Amino acid sequence: MNAQPATTGVTDLDVMAGELQSRDRFLLTTHEGPDGDALGSLLAMHLILGQLGKDSVMFLDASQFPLPLEYRFLPLTDVFHEAPADVVDRTLVFLDCGNIDRMPVDFLQRDGAHVLNIDHHHDNTRFGAVNLVEVSSSSTAEIVWRLAKSLEAEITPPIAVALYVGLVTDTGKFMYENTDPDSHRMAAELIEAGVNVDEINRRLYERVPLEKTMLVARAIQSIQRFDDDRLALAYVADADYEATGASELHTEGIIDHVRALEGTLVAGVIRDKPDGGRTARKVSLRSSDGSVDVSAIAREHGGGGHVRAAGFGTDLAYPEIVEFVRGEVAKQLDG
Repeated sequence: MNAQPATTGVTDLDVMAGELQSRDRFLLTTHEGPDGDALGSLLAMHLILGQLGKDSVMFLDASQFPLPLEYRFLPLTDVFHEAPADVVDRTLVFLDCGNIDRMPVDFLQRDGAHVLNIDHHHDNTRFGAVNLVEVSSSSTAEIVWRLAKSLEAEITPPIAVALYVGLVTDTGKFMYENTDPDSHRMAAELIEAGVNVDEINRRLYERVPLEKTMLVARAIQSIQRFDDDRLALAYVADADYEATGASELHTEGIIDHVRALEGTLVAGVIRDKPDGGRTARKVSLRSSDGSVDVSAIAREHGGGGHVRAAGFGTDLAYPEIVEFVRGEVAKQLDG
């Protein structure tokens, strides 16, 4: 699958909009371990295509459920967990997915599939037959918002909510470096379209179970700092889940506490995966000022992400992960 040829005067967004207009049946998906941008973009695109009279289905592997509590208010009960019978006749749309292996399901990677790739990660592998990769966009939701405008779709309240979830989570409540004037213009339009900011923020950030609070406390106590405090790492082990009654779903947000430590250039959370999966552990990385490209570190183990936010899965033991990350950070900072 190769990227589409450039056409004079026609943007990648125009080409993608044309693809969505000219085809009738779609299967939409996103990356494993979906976050707010992944889920918001998935749902918004599904609703937009439905408004345009298209036959659209959403797919997420059953292993991705239950979703984290903060996203369960999104109407995703109709998501398929298996391939629909007519999947070979559907155009596959990947949203917020830097490479096709981030949703490792065989039927999505079959030969002959027509794949559309809509994303904003700088390390996207352009795996689609048609690729709309806007690295300057704050979120994939922002790209979907622009597509909706190009397709002359109405931003209904349900679409606005889905897009706002993607926008507000990927910009860190408009605090991350990817926040720009377009982010705020988009937010203003979504609020005008029916988003209740207070309600969405409470659903996303103020429904914290006690088990999660206890897990966060244990993770903070585990923090170790290395190399003149440039690197800070927290570890969530199987014993922490057992002691608190929490699950891996409750680990989201721990990284923000680690990154907030003064003097930290790279923050990481290493967590065991007690419910199984392709790897024994997951590593989330954040770069505080961009002096370290954490996506380059993640790619060494088949992961990816952004310069300042990335992750990967691994079967390495905790001490081996620490050694690996320390070495990769030193390579970038010290040459």
